[in-house]
Amino acid sequence: MVDAEGHPSRDEMELAAILNALSDPLRYRVVQEFSELPEGTERTCLSFGLGVSKSTLSHHFRVLRESGLVQQIDRGNSRKAQLRREDLEARFPGLLTLIGQNPPPGADPGDRHRG
Repeated sequence: MVDAEGHPSRDEMELAAILNALSDPLRYRVVQEFSELPEGTERTCLSFGLGVSKSTLSHHFRVLRESGLVQQIDRGNSRKAQLRREDLEARFPGLLTLIGQNPPPGADPGDRHRG
């Protein structure tokens, strides 16, 4: 069941929603960067340096959250996100490996850690 914050349970994560979320190059980049970090790493939305307005940033992270790719956690006066690595690997084995091996659309393959 989707929780109060809009996170679907592992069983409710749908491939179509995941693929839709990943279809945007900025969201794909966020997930790829997360996939290269240690499990449990938390980051703020602004730390990705996506170069978009706060409202657009909020939209992108809402799509990531509602698809089940990330979990957002309130940390006092900030909100942090972390990749739902364990849930994704259990539900869609190998997906994060594929994402990690393929740069975001339009990205320079030699520049995998922008921003």
